[in-house]
Amino acid sequence: MIERVASRARKTRLLVLAFATLAIAVAVACSSSATPTAAPQPTSVPADPSAITPVLATTVLEIGEQRIAFLLTTTKGLIKTPTAMVTPVYLDGEGAASPTMEAQFNLWPYGIRGSYSTYSNFNRAGRWRLDVQVDNPNGVKEVQIEVEVLEKSPVPALGSRAILSDSKILADYASIDEITTDHSPDSALYRLTIKDAVENDLPSVIVFASPAFCTSPTCGPQVDAVSELREKHPDQANYIHVEIYDNPAEIQGNLDRAEISSVAEDWGLTAIEDYINESWTFILDADGQIDDRFEGFATMGELEAALKKVIPRVSADY
Repeated sequence: MIERVASRARKTRLLVLAFATLAIAVAVACSSSATPTAAPQPTSVPADPSAITPVLATTVLEIGEQRIAFLLTTTKGLIKTPTAMVTPVYLDGEGAASPTMEAQFNLWPYGIRGSYSTYSNFNRAGRWRLDVQVDNPNGVKEVQIEVEVLEKSPVPALGSRAILSDSKILADYASIDEITTDHSPDSALYRLTIKDAVENDLPSVIVFASPAFCTSPTCGPQVDAVSELREKHPDQANYIHVEIYDNPAEIQGNLDRAEISSVAEDWGLTAIEDYINESWTFILDADGQIDDRFEGFATMGELEAALKKVIPRVSADY
């Protein structure tokens, strides 16, 4: 009798734990039509209430010119000063500072969060520190962020030729729900494979994202930003969305059934340490070379600036 009661209690605890885990899994899912429910984790917790907590938004960095994005918060909320100054300092061996850059603040969708972004040329692998100065109306104006720069990342590098992947297109499927988790998909993003795009004579914008199942509140909006860019420059580039999961129609809210797309694997996303399904966007020139890449969220303005650099002829209405 005692053993049966103990067994029943153990089963009850397991059921409670299972429902709690399911509730957490549902809570972190997000889409272009959902309210944000998850936030990046801060790199440190300030002891001083007026101090700045940095949140690094780009975790994959390698030798060469790289985009850096980060959020700055205090106990009073997000810092939204228009610019911040960033000085990269090499920490392994003799420390040497790189030139100071100006990072621009970019407001994210919903108008609640936003990040600073800039570009830095890292000339060696190893540990680096970003010395950030910003006009913080609440007190402390400086903060440091440590980053690791790789010799080579698993994700295709700037200057490399895009991988000729046969990504899914709508023409091969009965329903768009079979190739995307986006609840309000833009069918124009599923007309060409990546291979088709690389082999034609236009630049390309390729976004890898899972709008309904991303682990931050920006995967759905990132696909929306690419759609907005397409609407503004419809004939100047190819625009492609690659769903992270291979079987979106079968998932239906349960990621236990999800299978990672082979295209996402080909592009090295699954080789990133601790990667789940965060978005990546690549800007290709007309020759299929990767001219820019964006880890995590990039605003339409950032994407447009990158696209304009690779459009062969800029029309008068730009």
